[in-house]
Amino acid sequence: MQVKIDTREKFHAITILEAVLAANMTEELEQCLLPFLQKEVKNVVLILKDITKVDDAAAECLVGVQQRFYDDSASFVICELTPGVEKSLEDNGLLELMNVTPTESEAWDIIHLEEIERELLNGPDL
Repeated sequence: MQVKIDTREKFHAITILEAVLAANMTEELEQCLLPFLQKEVKNVVLILKDITKVDDAAAECLVGVQQRFYDDSASFVICELTPGVEKSLEDNGLLELMNVTPTESEAWDIIHLEEIERELLNGPDL
């Protein structure tokens, strides 16, 4: 699986450079994404603008990966879905489980808000 990774101050922007996210790519997806949880900057924005088809197993894998990020107090936002992929995810009931924004800029806004929320929930360090 080919990806492009841009590291920003508060997140890693990962663009998948494939046309299809197939079921047989789920392990590779996890191996690409989960190591970011071990980094100082854990937040990930996954850019899927080049993806034209997502198999159910790959979509379910993304939902699982997203949950792992949130369990580890990190943000995981998917952005720039093509209309066909968005409709497919919606038809399968998976879109509502995903943190999705139309643009990378809006994904950054979500990460920023979630960081503030985590700080508020954790309270001040005394």
